[in-house]
Order: sequence, then C-alpha cells, then structure tokens
Amino acid sequence: MASPLAALQAFLHNHPDIKCTTPSAAEYPSISEIWNVGHAGTPLAIVHPQSADDVCRVIRYARTAGLRSTIRTGGHNLVGSTMVEGALVIDLRALAGVAIAADRQSVTIGGGILQGELAKKLWEEGLATPTGTVPSVGYVGWAMYGGYGPFSGNWGLGVDQILHATLVNAEGEIVKADARLLRGIRGAGGMLGVIVDLTVKVYPLKQFLAGSILFESQDIKKTFTEFNAAYRQILNDGLPPALTIQQAALNAPTGRVFGVIFAWSSDDVEEGQRWREKIAGLGNPIMNTVAVVDIPTWLAGNQALVASSGYGFSHSGNLYRITPEVTETIGRNLAQMPFDPATMFVIHPLRGPSAAPREDSVFASREPHFMLEILGFAVTKENRQAAEQWAAQTAREIHDTDPGNLLPTAYISLYHFAEPVPLAKFFGTHVKEILALKEEYDPHNVYNLPRLQS
Repeated sequence: MASPLAALQAFLHNHPDIKCTTPSAAEYPSISEIWNVGHAGTPLAIVHPQSADDVCRVIRYARTAGLRSTIRTGGHNLVGSTMVEGALVIDLRALAGVAIAADRQSVTIGGGILQGELAKKLWEEGLATPTGTVPSVGYVGWAMYGGYGPFSGNWGLGVDQILHATLVNAEGEIVKADARLLRGIRGAGGMLGVIVDLTVKVYPLKQFLAGSILFESQDIKKTFTEFNAAYRQILNDGLPPALTIQQAALNAPTGRVFGVIFAWSSDDVEEGQRWREKIAGLGNPIMNTVAVVDIPTWLAGNQALVASSGYGFSHSGNLYRITPEVTETIGRNLAQMPFDPATMFVIHPLRGPSAAPREDSVFASREPHFMLEILGFAVTKENRQAAEQWAAQTAREIHDTDPGNLLPTAYISLYHFAEPVPLAKFFGTHVKEILALKEEYDPHNVYNLPRLQS
C-alpha cells in the first residue's frame, strides 16, 4: 500500500498544473513560513493550486484519501492552525488576481491575495479599500472574520465590504454565494468552504495622510493614562469619519514606547493635518512620521515595525469604553510588558458605518467599541513563557476591572483558545444560522476551526 505522500504524488502526476512542495524540498523552509512558529507542525505537503478548479480537485482528493486539509495565504493565522502535523496544506497564493469593475465601485480579487498586493493595485488606479496595517496578511482571512483596521471609521470593517463570493464546498464543488450564504461568509466564511474569490467595495482616494506618532514613554503608564484622559474629551466631541486612531505599545530598541497609528483617508489633507497636530498635542511627541504617503509605501513601513515571526498566544476582548479605571489597569500592565519585539498591545476602535446593527452579516460585535489586541509573543522560545504570562495577566485584569464594560462577543481572529469556546462568544445570536449553513455546505466539518463548540 502506497504511503500518503506517494499516493498524493501519484494524484498530482495526473494534474501537472498543481504544484507541490514537500518538507524535504530545498524551498520548503521559505514556502512554509507562518507567523506563529510556535504552532508549526510538519504537514504531509503543501499544494499550490493555480485555479478554482484545481482547488476543487485537491479538496476532492483530500476527502477521498482521508487527509485533513488546511488553508494558507499570508500565514498570519495567530491561532496557528495552518501548518498542522500530517495535514495537506492548500496554499492559495497563486489565486491573486485583481479585476476592477467598469464602474470603479468594486473589485474582484483572488482568494490568495495579500493586503499589500491589493493596496498596490488599487492605488495605481486612484482607489482604496479597507485593509489592516500589515501588508503580508492575507486579505480574505482578514476580511471574512471581521477586519478591523485604519479605515474602519470611514468605510467600515473588512467584512462589510464583501459584495459577492465564490467558494469551494466540502464536496469539492464551486458555489456562487447566494444572499443567505453570503451573509454567513460575512463573519464566518472560513468555516463554510475555501473562498476562491471575493468582490469587495472600493473607494476613490488620491491622497492619504498617515504615519505614527510616538510619545515620550520613560514612564509608559503615565504617558498612556494622560493621553487617554485627553483623548476621551476628543472622543466625546466627535472625530471626523476620515480619521482612525489606533493606540499601540511596542518595544523599540530603546525600550517600551507608546504611540498612535494615525490614518486620514480623505483627499482633504489640510483638515487631516490639523487633526495630526491635535492628536500629537495630547502628549509629548518624540517622533511624528505622519505625512502624505501612498498606501502601499505606508503599509511597507508598518511591516518593519512587526516581528517576522513569534512564539506564543494572542488575547483579545471588546470594551464599550476606555474608562479611567481601565486606563489605569492597562497602563500598569504596559509598564510590565516584556522587552521583546513580538510583544505588543494595540487598541482598535470601531465606530461609524460598521458600528450599528446589520441584517446582511453574522459578525456580531456591532456596538461602538474598542477591540484589544494583546500579543503575548516572543521572537525566541526562551522568552515565550514570560510573554504569554504577561498577555494572560493583562487580559484577566482588564476583564476583572469592570466586567460590565465588556461586550459579550469577542474577535475570533485574536482569541486565545485555551479551552473549547462556544460559537456564541463570537457570533452571538447567529449561531443557529451558521450551524444550518455548516450542515448544508460542510456537514463533515472539513473546514473546522479548533476548539469551537456549538
């Protein structure tokens, strides 16, 4: 009887367009890279379909052969469920096409495109669409589970840009999503099939004002609390839709530093510059890189601020408000943050078009809120435990400060699955609907997420 790898190679012999990388290949180390290296197993092989039809063939083969399959695009899955021991990894990176509609209101993209690639193609046409801040992240995975980022105040979450979708179901069939399936894809797409293309909204944008403002942080707790005391007043007065401010604490070569990621997605740059000075005036800035820049260049600069890989876990929670009590708790924990380039703390605000009830999506966290990204990662195994303990402590203490200030739902892409978690934690009242779609499109749970329970 042939080994699983020999059987796979025999199958691929009849489908020469489908490329394959085995763990013994010289190029395997670079091709298999994922961000959370602490959860990287050795798969059976990585296959590289070149079309949606190829994806169908691979899915049908994996089911027939009894192989578990996983999906990879950018490899930033923080849960670490991409490179699974003995699994067949389906790498969608070849599916990276970009087709702008004639009316320039939407773009159809391949399921393997990275955020930086999409931003570059659109910017060349005077267009933009919401993305995150790191260009090497796969766009589809980011968008279909929520998609917080620097454009959310203006245009909304990534999930709310999705207009049409094509997926491959568990039977290896291509399915054009109807309204009911599309609603499920908007929030839980990866649980229902392999997304091979999406059509998303785009917006005209010729100028972009963005960058980082870093504040003097010798006493990072003091810096953080004083900034938020002043920022609360600005929030009460109201921010313009074009402005999104993401607070962040990270480790620079000189030590811990607190700052903000400033993004102004409007051609009214003069007004944006006034807001740049207003935000910088909320603290003692030591560096201000906010300037008119093209989105691809800005994204590339952000990449340099992020460690290329890490060992550990992320934690997340949604807060209605960053209260003085919460600010005190966060500030105290920032002062204890381990000195490691992969350890970070980010606050993502949600307001504007996505922070209201919608009937076309199963994404549940629709109130105005702040999503916390607590990255308990380290660039070395030796520092992993300290980073994980810090992140867990920070998340726990924020929760305990005021449990009534937490939304009942959390962000699945950053959640720490220490134990099985009910679907309602992420999808609220939409659980029955998702399970019905799951029964229809993936009754054998081929496209499973770890540690989820109904």
